[in-house]
Amino acid sequence: MITLRAEHLGSGRTHAHWPKPTLPEYAFMGRSNVGKSSLINMLVGINKLARVSNTPGRTRNVEHFRVEGTLTNDRPWMLADLPGYGFAKVGQVERAAWKGMIEAYLKERENLQSVFLLIDARLEPQKNDLEMIQWLGDQGIPFVLAFTKCDKLKQPKVDSNIAAMRRELKKTWDNLPRIFMTSSATYLGREELLGFIDGVNLRWK
Repeated sequence: MITLRAEHLGSGRTHAHWPKPTLPEYAFMGRSNVGKSSLINMLVGINKLARVSNTPGRTRNVEHFRVEGTLTNDRPWMLADLPGYGFAKVGQVERAAWKGMIEAYLKERENLQSVFLLIDARLEPQKNDLEMIQWLGDQGIPFVLAFTKCDKLKQPKVDSNIAAMRRELKKTWDNLPRIFMTSSATYLGREELLGFIDGVNLRWK
């Protein structure tokens, strides 16, 4: 397996604390405990790049990482790990602060190329995931769906849950977002995700 070169650039809640937007950037977000950190570590091939925790809501800021290359070249890009939404046990004040920070980042980060919205493949469509998908669409923010933990169920059930998501989206969407199936345990989807990033990076000026 190819391990990419990557480093943590910083942690912050405002533009003043985020790296300069000089490279193409990809944001990873999803419900708390969806497996964001594990997927990020699998993607770059570094086990402890992003902090993995069993406690929902561990990520409190936007965490930025610089990554060197994909599977085919050394072109650099940036990765942003966003706080999870959903059932994290935090107070209303903190939850409101997260919401404001995430919305500001997604709407104003000028070098953001795509959001990877992570969806737990073990679950049927969740209300907060559907709301986030609709919000991203309303804001015109490019995104794809990455179903995580696909190794935890037999393939027919994974396919059934993804089909259920497609049916829900077709109620309000003419063109559905691109969908990836992933597993941080088996490395399912790694080549496809990095290939997608590589293709977008080629268009970066």
